[in-house]
Amino acid sequence: MGKIIAIANQKGGVGKTTTTVNLAASLGVLEQKILLIDADPQANATSGLGIEVAEVENGTYQVLEHTISAKEAIMKTNSPNVDIIPAHIDLVAIEIELVDREQREYMLRTALEPIKDDYDYIVIDCAPSLGLITLNALTSADSVIIPIQCEYYALEGLGKLLNTIKSIQKVHNPDLDIEGLLLTMYDSRLRLSNQVVTEVKKHFHDMVFKTIIQRNIRLGEAPSFGESIIAYDATSKGAINYINLAHEIIKKNTNG
Repeated sequence: MGKIIAIANQKGGVGKTTTTVNLAASLGVLEQKILLIDADPQANATSGLGIEVAEVENGTYQVLEHTISAKEAIMKTNSPNVDIIPAHIDLVAIEIELVDREQREYMLRTALEPIKDDYDYIVIDCAPSLGLITLNALTSADSVIIPIQCEYYALEGLGKLLNTIKSIQKVHNPDLDIEGLLLTMYDSRLRLSNQVVTEVKKHFHDMVFKTIIQRNIRLGEAPSFGESIIAYDATSKGAINYINLAHEIIKKNTNG
């Protein structure tokens, strides 16, 4: 059985896409079969894996619209064991187009049903909003990873996201779990970074991943080369962090 993990936070700039791309690549290197779904109209996960966004003809938009099957939208990437359903800027229009549709929150879930078991993990990069696309992602997911940056407003908006998750559990997807809170952009030299880590762990205990993603220049450079951190610099701190996170997720899901 494949597991669908959405990576979500309505705040921008928390390391969501960085996490989606590099977690997918890390899981792939650890010989898991991965499908990445780019559900963000900015399409950064698509370009981050070396796919020319302007040339995307079939992607998340068509899958959500049900004009093509999920299988038809899948593309190979250069990352070992990682396939992608890419995004295009057109995806921004899907919110309006789905508004009057019956079962509009379940479009992605229905589309993924036939391919779910072809993969070990399906990882969804959500848009930085709590709109209909993100709602579709969370309705189709088994669990959600919430990246939190180790900065001043870290916990701002987290309450709103957790409330959204609660209402999705109540109405659309009772099986939705929180896979974990992931601390990102950590700088051990900053007192604030350390305070945020302490604060988040104090509030959320075991919900917080042991792995912390450190600030890393190489991590910021990799997307401009259309590569994951694993392909760009496998020895960098960022690569090691994401490999550790992948190990943690595999271990958690193997041990039930």
